[in-house]
Amino acid sequence: MNNEEIAQVFNNIGDLLGLKGEIIFKIRAYSKAARTIEHYPMELAQIFKEEGEAGLSNVPSVGPAINKKIQELLSTGGLEYYEKLKAEFPDGVIALKDVPGVGPKTAYKISKELGVNDLNGLEAALKEGAVAGLPGLGEKAAANILHHLQTLKTKDRRIPIGRALGVVEEIVGALHDVPGLHRLEPAGSLRRYRETVGDIDLMGTAEDPEMVLSALARLPQVTEVLVHGPKKVSVLVKNGLQVDLRIVEEEVYGSLIQYFTGSQQHNVMLRERARRRGLSINEYGITDLETGRVERFATEEAMYQRLGLQFIPPELREGQREIEQAAKGAIPHLVEVSDLRGDLHSHTSESDGRDTLEEMVLAARAAGLEYLAITDHSSGRGIANGLSDQRLLEHIDRIRELNGRIDGIELLTGSEVDIRADGTMDYSDELLEKLDVVIGSVHSAMSQSKEVMTARVIKAMGNPHVDIIGHPTCRILGERVPVEIDIEAIFRAALETGTVLEIDAQPGRLDLKDSYIYRAREMGVALVIDSDAHATEQFDNLRLGVAVARRGWCEKGHILNTLTLEELRAALGSRSAVGAHG
Repeated sequence: MNNEEIAQVFNNIGDLLGLKGEIIFKIRAYSKAARTIEHYPMELAQIFKEEGEAGLSNVPSVGPAINKKIQELLSTGGLEYYEKLKAEFPDGVIALKDVPGVGPKTAYKISKELGVNDLNGLEAALKEGAVAGLPGLGEKAAANILHHLQTLKTKDRRIPIGRALGVVEEIVGALHDVPGLHRLEPAGSLRRYRETVGDIDLMGTAEDPEMVLSALARLPQVTEVLVHGPKKVSVLVKNGLQVDLRIVEEEVYGSLIQYFTGSQQHNVMLRERARRRGLSINEYGITDLETGRVERFATEEAMYQRLGLQFIPPELREGQREIEQAAKGAIPHLVEVSDLRGDLHSHTSESDGRDTLEEMVLAARAAGLEYLAITDHSSGRGIANGLSDQRLLEHIDRIRELNGRIDGIELLTGSEVDIRADGTMDYSDELLEKLDVVIGSVHSAMSQSKEVMTARVIKAMGNPHVDIIGHPTCRILGERVPVEIDIEAIFRAALETGTVLEIDAQPGRLDLKDSYIYRAREMGVALVIDSDAHATEQFDNLRLGVAVARRGWCEKGHILNTLTLEELRAALGSRSAVGAHG
């Protein structure tokens, strides 16, 4: 079982215990363990395999009782305690509880009273009016559940952030010129830059809220208006995404956007901290429980300060250790887009890029980059028009010639070289030696076993000419699962060989993912953020790479391409680019 599957079991246990009326501390223990496990940077199965029970005991928020349950799950694939607990409830509770608008209590009621055990049965009961007839529900609640259920059936629950960002930026751009609009920005998982997002929340302030809300409802992208009230409008747009826009008073904007940015776990932990101080938090501010006085906050910074906390960047708000660190003033200064000096992974029309060498270079300079590596594909990528040995030599000459006549940016010769199935490189060492930057990437034979794939990549890392491992897990969000690979072994090999690991900022990849970045940073592995641009506008990908690096708690010093070109050349030349470089 992977971490996500283990976390889901403990989430389910927490929900079922809540239905039983168990003490809140027991419920919270399972919920907290689930959060920790879901975001833990190492697979518990790997820890258990290598270190046994002792290794699991080091996982935060996992006490002895839950530790034993994890061992049982990993050893047998099941958990007797969980099965007995499920047997106390109707079969449909687990199947229904995660449908938006339902939740554990409503799932229990629907399953017990109507005998509904799955989503198809739920849809039928909703359409027949049986759900609306249950006490405490009604037609409005049933219609809301049916809408969410049908939306789930026609699309994935979550979509890659790259697709969602395009929709949001188009909408925000269209609303930008509405008179009297002061603020407008996304909240939710999009603002936290999670790799996938669900519904889109937009927050704003305006002199005339109705003017802004109506402007959104009239946009050509909108296919259906779900709700249109005095301060909120909910719409569906053409790709099936739901967009909710809330307009509030300036003095509560900080409270509102903090609340709707989440995550839920982060907000639960904030509420617990507030409660210990005799305070209560909601989207409208902080209430003193003794006096009833409500404090409103125009900015998030002021709200966090009121709770005795350093400001916590949205990317870190996942209910992990961010509040503990903020209480100590120990939130790091995370890497920013402006810290990046160069990009070490780009493609031109010589291989599978859209634009010419000169067009890509000029676009990189316009994006503010000081240096750029041109890394077109090697010959093995026939589908990508990979360069033969002779074409590569000619390409190197053109890059150097262009470098001599374009000011304001320095060019590096490079290639994204296929790592063959046996771990050898697609170009000879003699040819690789002529390049400034060599990225080794897997593009074929992705179904190899974990052992074979791991050995394959580690062999490539042992080649002294390979500087960077590109998109290390080969995933494509929503389309291709990661290859089977021992990521801990890859990190250890990176340290031993001085090989840099890439954070590929292509919106469909975001590879490495955030939890792997967190672990690599902890271990001292050198990282680089690359756009993997195949067209001039794709240098903008770098901001997504920075966002996922921030989710991994990376500072400027953890990212290799924040170095000057002179420092970068020295680091790559010596293969000593290991860990933070200051």
